Amino acid sequence: MFKLTRNKDDQQSGASFSLPLLPLRDIVVFPSMVVPLFVGRDKSVNALEKAAGSDKKIFLAAQTKAKTDTPGEGDIYRVGTVATILQILRLPDGTVKVLVEGESRARILNFIPNPEHFLVNLEPLEESRADSVEIEALQRGIRASFEAYSKHNKKITQEILDAVAAVDNPSRLADTVAAYMPFKLDIKQKLLEILDIAKRLEKLFGHIRSEIEIIQTEERIKGRVKKQMEKTQREYYLNEQMRAIQKEMGEKDDFKSELEDLEKRIKRKRLSQEAAAKVRAEFKKLKLMSPMSAEATVVRNYIDWILSLPWFDKTRDKLDIDESIRILDEDHYGLEKPKERIIEYLAVQALVKKIKGPILCFVGPPGVGKTSLAKSIARAMNRNFIRLSLGGVRDEAEIRGHRRTYIGAMPGKIIQSLKKVKTNNPVFCLDEIDKMSMDFRGDPSAALLEVLDPEQNFSFNDHYLDLDYDLSEVFFITTANNLHSIPPPLRDRMEIIQIAGYTEFDKLNIGRNFLITKQCKANGISPENVVFSDDILLFVIRHYTKEAGVRNLEREIASVCRKVAKEVVRRGPDARIELTEEIIQEYLGIPKYRYGVAEEKEEIGLAVGLAWTEFGGDILGIETVTMPGKGKVIITGKLGEVMQESAQAALSYVRSRASRLGIEPDFYQKLDIHVHVPEGAIPKDGPSAGITMATSIVSALTRIPVRNDLAMTGEITLRGRVLPIGGLKEKILAAHRGLLKTVLIPKDNAKDLKEIPAKILEEINVELVEHMDEVLTRALVLDGKDQLFAETEPPAEKPVIFDAKEPAPDEIRAH
Repeated sequence: MFKLTRNKDDQQSGASFSLPLLPLRDIVVFPSMVVPLFVGRDKSVNALEKAAGSDKKIFLAAQTKAKTDTPGEGDIYRVGTVATILQILRLPDGTVKVLVEGESRARILNFIPNPEHFLVNLEPLEESRADSVEIEALQRGIRASFEAYSKHNKKITQEILDAVAAVDNPSRLADTVAAYMPFKLDIKQKLLEILDIAKRLEKLFGHIRSEIEIIQTEERIKGRVKKQMEKTQREYYLNEQMRAIQKEMGEKDDFKSELEDLEKRIKRKRLSQEAAAKVRAEFKKLKLMSPMSAEATVVRNYIDWILSLPWFDKTRDKLDIDESIRILDEDHYGLEKPKERIIEYLAVQALVKKIKGPILCFVGPPGVGKTSLAKSIARAMNRNFIRLSLGGVRDEAEIRGHRRTYIGAMPGKIIQSLKKVKTNNPVFCLDEIDKMSMDFRGDPSAALLEVLDPEQNFSFNDHYLDLDYDLSEVFFITTANNLHSIPPPLRDRMEIIQIAGYTEFDKLNIGRNFLITKQCKANGISPENVVFSDDILLFVIRHYTKEAGVRNLEREIASVCRKVAKEVVRRGPDARIELTEEIIQEYLGIPKYRYGVAEEKEEIGLAVGLAWTEFGGDILGIETVTMPGKGKVIITGKLGEVMQESAQAALSYVRSRASRLGIEPDFYQKLDIHVHVPEGAIPKDGPSAGITMATSIVSALTRIPVRNDLAMTGEITLRGRVLPIGGLKEKILAAHRGLLKTVLIPKDNAKDLKEIPAKILEEINVELVEHMDEVLTRALVLDGKDQLFAETEPPAEKPVIFDAKEPAPDEIRAH
């Protein structure tokens, strides 16, 4: 046995002594080790100054937790190293750099109270060893292992190896090597506390061998990852390294944990009986597959899709009818029919508890609020809202999905949307259903037949899932501008709700109560900054917009608000601009439209008709001129076949009534007749301009002008009967916009007058006609004549004419 010699007398023979204590973070200082330390804590700096002012001896002990800023007695290891301060240097930031050299081991007996720094009572620790062959063998093994380790760690230089080789004392050898090894703090502390040199050498040897094995394992992992990276992208490196580490540790990769998570999800998810059986079968196959196979990825994605769908997840409907009415009225002005239908549905839902979701189709011109109404319905019913635009969709797989045999296959848009909305009873808006098309890949409208059929959609089968999915609780709302481009079988499955264009009164209310407030907020100004009177708003509606909806009106109001915002920035937040017609023209430019297209004077051969378009009603002027010739008939204006045939029928009627109309019977042999419908670049079609063409032709032949404040619409037969037409509301609104005072309509359309606002009917005189003679009597300016037709008509051979008695369908177009 031997005992370390000490410099101070009170450290002899195991006597206790006291020294200032410096707690260390993340480092253990061994005897014979020279190390620089950075000290910043006040107590630690005071301890250094105390030691430097006496014999330069200080006790170094590691903290149990490095993150502790103010350690207590329980946060410091009891065994440490007595060290000598070699050098102290104060740095500009207030910290102290100190160079210390470890001398001997010691144990803390107790802490001596001291408010300025740690002061401890110590006892020196004596090391024990027996001269034996085992210690010599351990020393050789440690030197060899340390040299082997240096080949893997470039920080161990040849000078360090030479210094270690020159150490003969086994205790000092153990401490020196331990100081250079990257062991964890607790391992180094245990080595410091072992006083038996043989045990310390043996423990150190084992840790060195373990460290070498860890390094060799890391190098093998890096080598394996490097080979894998040759086939993959470089960014894949970290994931592959983690996989290789797990494999080296004898654990499986994350595929096993992924399977466990998937199995938990399958157990938690409520599925239909068919879907549950399918998922279990697919999961059983997945467990037998290699995780890197392409088929495993396909199966895993398939199971993910099934588990992510809201099979039975629903929102609870809000069945408070009064509240629903308030929400619908808050979001939209007018639109009574669709609102009434929603309230009916909620009332039935409150009584029956479970009914099939209705399938509504809102049909109307652009900008009347079809899509936004669907969103408002979802809010009123407390349901989630999802919108799917069908414009330009031409592939059946967009609706039904692709089969799993295809690479990159996915479910169709219906299933994808339900996954996104996360409930099984949303309000589902299929926007622009009339804009779908078809090609060699299939007809998407045919795929929608099952989706939009309440008798079938409880078992909708997507090609990808190949499972029956219940869509019966989904509230489907489709929107369209034109019913004619929707296939009849698809149209038959939907409840059609026509949404007509807005009247000026409607637009005035919408602009005042909705659009101005919305655009002021969007452009960062307050309603107090701009004064939009009703007269000015009406001026904008009449002279800067020509539409059935309010989309362009909103754009014009937004443009005005932007100009006002510029003035507010210039003048300050209290600026107030009262709009006038002059300011509006300065902001928006010269008026784009002339309000009212009624002719200023009555003219010969010019009759005003009414047309229906996808954008609402419109006024259609029809002109006829006669010229000396040989009876040639010219019809121009890019007219469709139906409209050209209507013009021929009108001319035939005029020829058959020539004698009664006071027209020369042989006029068709002496005169060329040219019928023209202006705006020749726009295609026009439909039979409802028949009576307008006949009136224009009669006016040109009789040289009697047509009233300039009157418009008309109706189909004509060869016998002069006036047949009903469609789109009456839009046509009456167009006449009202054009400042026309009288409108002639077929008598069979009298039932449609109920849909026209009473305010419009107060300002327009609507007259019902059933024969062309009545039209001519009302339309032509007779200059005091009581009647146009002669009382007697020369006998003529009555031709055999087919005259359909059934009225024309409502969907006939005029434009």
